[in-house]
Amino acid sequence: MKRKLAFALVLSMLVPALAHGAEVIIKLGTLAPKSSPWGKVLETWVKAVNEKSGGRLELQVFYNGAQGDDDAMVGKLKSGQLDGALITTAGLSKVYKPITALSMWGLFSSWAKLDKARDAMKAEFEKGAKDAGFHVAGWCDVGIARVFSKGFAVQVPDDLKGKKPVYIRADALGPAVYSVIGGVSGVPLNVPEVLPNLNTGAVNVVVAPSLTAEQLQWASKLDHVQDQVTATAIGALVLSSKRLDALPADLKTILTDTGKVASAALTTRIRAEDDAAFARLKKKMTVVTLSDDARSRWTAIFKQARQKLAQGTFSSDLVTKLEGYAK
Repeated sequence: MKRKLAFALVLSMLVPALAHGAEVIIKLGTLAPKSSPWGKVLETWVKAVNEKSGGRLELQVFYNGAQGDDDAMVGKLKSGQLDGALITTAGLSKVYKPITALSMWGLFSSWAKLDKARDAMKAEFEKGAKDAGFHVAGWCDVGIARVFSKGFAVQVPDDLKGKKPVYIRADALGPAVYSVIGGVSGVPLNVPEVLPNLNTGAVNVVVAPSLTAEQLQWASKLDHVQDQVTATAIGALVLSSKRLDALPADLKTILTDTGKVASAALTTRIRAEDDAAFARLKKKMTVVTLSDDARSRWTAIFKQARQKLAQGTFSSDLVTKLEGYAK
């Protein structure tokens, strides 16, 4: 009787794995919808992993924030509930905070300048992530962040006074700018909470890439957009180092090699898609073209905000280095 029970127990444990077919399953979370440009690239990656591993390795992707916000997903990576995640600055702040300095407002005015800085700092950033238990499988950007608003134009920094701009709870960059402007009460929310709060009018300013605003349906609730580049919104594909190192050598190589390809594809595609999204939104919204005086005011505010961030959030040396690459 005991033998039968033991056999039944072992069988119950094996059947799901055998039915699934894969020797190893890697669970990956993302906020992106499956139908989005991000989702399409990830689905291509899923197929590549399956083909190259002969079905031994399966990449299981959880879309639409099914595993929570960026910071929640990083928490699950630490606890072993997830093996990887496609995250933005909010999540990267929980991986290795200095990385998020690349998205400081007013720092880089083009992708070329970001690339120059990130290439120079990549080794240091990836080591910091590794020491924290994460493997950066690849860098992939989110888009050019701009100021969107509802019912009014944001021409100069003071136009935000008395308004209700949203910022993601884990973000330290937006709040630094708002505190320097003064009289701006930012509204901290998680990503899934933004749309409902736009619907009710609880927030009326969003700083985000055009593609993100479209895909998450925020754009439909907004009617003005600045033509100024506010920030380069970055992201990365990160894996749990512990989980990665536990894989058979050949499967580890397949996962990391295809991850690099997927990240490169994401960067190329998302930059182009974000440009296209901005072109579409400009036709639907009132475009706020900043005067030379307005740009000078924003530049001064951004500079003060970076100085504020250099007093504890980041090292002053890091901020100075990045400002040098931005010239």
